[in-house]
Amino acid sequence: MELPGLGEHCSERACRQLDFLPLKCDACGEVFCKDHIRYDDHKCGSAYKKDVQVPVCPLCNAPVPVQKGEIPDVVVGAHMDNDCKYNPAQQKQRIFTNKCLKPGCKRKEMMKVVCEQCGGNFCIKHRHPLDHDCKGSSHPISKA
Repeated sequence: MELPGLGEHCSERACRQLDFLPLKCDACGEVFCKDHIRYDDHKCGSAYKKDVQVPVCPLCNAPVPVQKGEIPDVVVGAHMDNDCKYNPAQQKQRIFTNKCLKPGCKRKEMMKVVCEQCGGNFCIKHRHPLDHDCKGSSHPISKA
């Protein structure tokens, strides 16, 4: 027994599969099977209406607002030419800036490692009071 009134055919010309659970594209309104429902899969001409991604400037990493109907590449290009806050000198920020205060040690750490007794900044190797000849209290106490 055949039920001719059930299901719909996929609107993709190459597919035309009879689907009993068809899906309607929210951009163009056509019916598709599960394999062609994505905008890219059926080359939807109305996808730009629903595509609400905000492009990011590759130089300054700032979001660039795009109005409906505008091409994101053109808007980002205009941003890079006019409004971009990119500073090449800022690119070379130093990460390891916390120098060890132990005499003779030239190590630098990414984060501050502060001694609880003397308040000095030291590297991981010299972080304990006994390792850096701590002058914070009369007798150094190490928690290690």
